[in-house]
Amino acid sequence: MKIPTEQQFTQIAKEFYDKWNFPNCLGAIDGKHIRIKCPHHSGSMYYNYKNYFSIVLQAVADANCKFVTIDVGGYGKQSDGGTFRSSSLFHLLDTGRLNVPPDSVLPSSAVEAPYVFIGDEAYPLLRNLLKPYNRRNLDVDREYFNMGLSRARRTVECAFGIINAKFRILWKPIEISPE
Repeated sequence: MKIPTEQQFTQIAKEFYDKWNFPNCLGAIDGKHIRIKCPHHSGSMYYNYKNYFSIVLQAVADANCKFVTIDVGGYGKQSDGGTFRSSSLFHLLDTGRLNVPPDSVLPSSAVEAPYVFIGDEAYPLLRNLLKPYNRRNLDVDREYFNMGLSRARRTVECAFGIINAKFRILWKPIEISPE
């Protein structure tokens, strides 16, 4: 899947702000375990915490629940954060080659902030990747932030729900080898 251009990312961020009131958001990221038949000689590499064999489909969705980039092939035993760190998306982000727009001023403020992807607690906190604050002892401002992030992040969960409903093959283990 082709990586969005800087202009496309800017449009995605505008839509996240318009629809979800979350500024500078390039997309919501998450992983989905795709059931597979146990590969020969794989040991526990593909066996996940949900007690079945899988590969991980990691995706970024826009404000309209459409995928803008995907990465397939993470081992089922990897966490979302581990899958992310071994993905081409992370590599492009880490090396500055992802077409991320330059920092911009947040709406109704004078604060300049980077453009970001948003993920859940399993993802690492990086300059261009936000995750919720730890739920323990949250003050009101952080609780409010977490609620906004969670609301905007639902777009990727909805996108996974849509493909799951559309492609019924995802309801049962896929019979081919992940290699």
